[in-house]
Amino acid sequence: MRLGINLGYWGAGMDSDNLAVAQEADRLGYDVCWAAEAYGSDAPTVLAWVAARTERIDVGSAIMQIPARQPAMTAMTAATLDSLSGGRFRLGLGVSGPQVSEGWYGVKFDKPLARTREYVEIIRRAMTRERLSHQGEHWTLPLPDGPGKPLKLTVHPQREHIPLYIAAIGPKNLEQTGEIADGALLIFPSAEHLESTAIQYLRAGREKAGKTMEGFDVCPTLPLAVGEDTDALADLFRPYTALYVGGMGSRKQNFYNQLARRMGYEKEATEIQDKYLAGDKKGAAAAVPGRLIDSTTLLGSVERIADRMREYAAAGVTTLTLAPAGFTLEERLTALRAGTEALERAGLA
Repeated sequence: MRLGINLGYWGAGMDSDNLAVAQEADRLGYDVCWAAEAYGSDAPTVLAWVAARTERIDVGSAIMQIPARQPAMTAMTAATLDSLSGGRFRLGLGVSGPQVSEGWYGVKFDKPLARTREYVEIIRRAMTRERLSHQGEHWTLPLPDGPGKPLKLTVHPQREHIPLYIAAIGPKNLEQTGEIADGALLIFPSAEHLESTAIQYLRAGREKAGKTMEGFDVCPTLPLAVGEDTDALADLFRPYTALYVGGMGSRKQNFYNQLARRMGYEKEATEIQDKYLAGDKKGAAAAVPGRLIDSTTLLGSVERIADRMREYAAAGVTTLTLAPAGFTLEERLTALRAGTEALERAGLA
């Protein structure tokens, strides 16, 4: 099992620290460094900066938002980043959510599965450097009855095939991801529930495409905190879990709330969401069960984290992406080093 690092969003006051974290991950042999975007920092700019200041580690978008860019623009960005980084770019895509898609980008959040499939088809075709044409429900290239003509990508990426990942949570999206992508970006993954909430659907998608899980990258992100008091460490992530389960989306369209329910937290998910949407964020955080936090993070001693890593590897994870917690740079670097040590102790390095 490989290790990755997730820097999250840029512009939160820890930018220079984030670069130091990425450089230390590069030195330690981490496999990939991911950066996120929502409606603040964009991922490609951050990844270009990180790639320029590192040597070996891959850089990946987790995610580039589908409603933010035309698919041909995403293909251009992917090819450029792969060329500039010396073949170290991974393209992670996702539909975001209805609030961001419609409120920030002005793009209707409808038919996300069909839109994703078509988006990937266009990117794949553009990356072949053949002349691009596409007739679909969401995109038509070139536009009919106009001056446009089929064009081909002029940039030569470092590799013929840039790994493409999709952020997926729901069963249908997971199945489609297994069918059309090279990897899946997962969030709030519980090793205990990974087969029932994700792997079985990814496997079905692979089988639909006539493939196995061999070579497919199952890549969940887990917060990491090192210490002896696991209860205190879990409290660090209460606001984070409450935000996603309670407030990330509307009452009817919150994919993370639905995931918590599929893991058996129906009553708790309702309470967290009710309190969060009512403005009681502290109450929502207090309502998050400790076992939900513990099962979707890596907490405790290095030996305890090593045990958990074995569970994730056994569940089918191939790249475990860590988000090291800490109030200072040194605390985050210590957690990062502990991740490497835990992987070695687990016998997975």
